[in-house]
Amino acid sequence: MDCHPSKFKGVTIRNFKRSLRYRRVELSSLSPFQRILLTTNGTITHILEAYAREKIELQKLSENWIELENENVPTELADSSELVARNILLQGADSGKNYVYAESILALDRLDDTLRQQLVTTETPLGKLWVEHKIEIFKDNVHIGREPTCDLAHYFGIIPESTLLSRTYYVYSNRKCTMMITEKFPERYFIENV
Repeated sequence: MDCHPSKFKGVTIRNFKRSLRYRRVELSSLSPFQRILLTTNGTITHILEAYAREKIELQKLSENWIELENENVPTELADSSELVARNILLQGADSGKNYVYAESILALDRLDDTLRQQLVTTETPLGKLWVEHKIEIFKDNVHIGREPTCDLAHYFGIIPESTLLSRTYYVYSNRKCTMMITEKFPERYFIENV
């Protein structure tokens, strides 16, 4: 897998399409917990907390408004009037270990006012907000793959030539697509018990 120099400044469809060029993952080749993380319809934050036996916190890396005419907006979100792209880390509160890197595009105008405000103003993981606000969601996985770590290596303390496992999915609530999320973690993570 080649590592292309990244000018990454946020979530883009171009980055998503580029990641589709990378190898798809044969799920049977992964550990049980890796398969759970890549296929679950549940909240990854709670699953990570059960696995790592520590509270998981969100660290925002970037959060930017997207112009509607941006060619990087996915079709499912293109008619939204308030789009935000953000990049985050899900990190152990005690260990400081970065477990997951995530990129997302959020259609804020399709979300409850309180949830929208908390997404933008707090560092609460999305999964915890869904539970707190009792929001029913459906996740539609569109890609599960393997890609080079490249410029994300420093977040995980690994070499850029390592590989990440990733999944991209759309989140639906009240039959409307509210966000597109890509979650990534090193392939060497979650093979053995913590």
